[in-house]
Amino acid sequence: MSAPLASPPTHRPTPAESRRVGIVGLGPIGRTLARELSQGIPGYRLSALSAKRLDRAREFSRSLPTPVPVLDADQIEACSDLVIECAPAAVFESIARPVIEAGKQLVVLSSGALLDNWHLVDRARQTGAVISVPSGALLGLDAVQAAAQGTIAEVTMTTRKPVSSLLGAPHLRGREDELRALTEPLQLFAGSARQAAVGFPANLNVAVALALAGVGPDRTMLNVWADPALTRNTHHIAVRSDSADFQMTIENIPSENPKTGRITALSVLALLRKSTDALRIGT
Repeated sequence: MSAPLASPPTHRPTPAESRRVGIVGLGPIGRTLARELSQGIPGYRLSALSAKRLDRAREFSRSLPTPVPVLDADQIEACSDLVIECAPAAVFESIARPVIEAGKQLVVLSSGALLDNWHLVDRARQTGAVISVPSGALLGLDAVQAAAQGTIAEVTMTTRKPVSSLLGAPHLRGREDELRALTEPLQLFAGSARQAAVGFPANLNVAVALALAGVGPDRTMLNVWADPALTRNTHHIAVRSDSADFQMTIENIPSENPKTGRITALSVLALLRKSTDALRIGT
């Protein structure tokens, strides 16, 4: 009788083997991710930070358990295996291009900006780079992706937001006083996710994530409401398909930035942990 085969040894990466993570943008999302990575996430280590205000970024870095270099955004790729983009949409291309050209992984929070830079997706297919779009402040993208393997007839999202989280959106330029004076809900927009990404670049990246998971930015329809009675950003999604009809609603607790929900940073942490875990739940 032959001896039983020995189980292969389990290899756990040492800190030197952990993937180096650079973060560009130190708003609520970037700061949360930096703190968590600095405290330790298996398989990863924080390698560098970048932000518009380098002096403030250096001060923040010094507050971390393990301070890291603070660099200009175009220097982040060289010292990172994975770059997390948490910056304004206007600078997306300058952050993303070096990562894509180097064949590395880019985690994108400004998914609306991805639509305007789709050539980078095509380029990533050539260089072997990976672009990851987390669920962010949304839910149910697994179900939408599954339904998209068949035929989806309709995807509609209705977003209701407090007035404070909408101020500054290009679509609402010149209407700030009107919005501040609202006493009841007001519909501000009805159109496609692609149009919403232009009109609300800091508010509706969730609509683009939904569109990329399902039927695309031109067939994903969006309604946006300002509601002075709300304190949370609320998204309701309705999907009709040949495999399932479903509806989902999420109410996001805001971070210190009213445009950003606390769960957005947590979705990035979940993505990182899922990619190195032996047990991976969800599509």
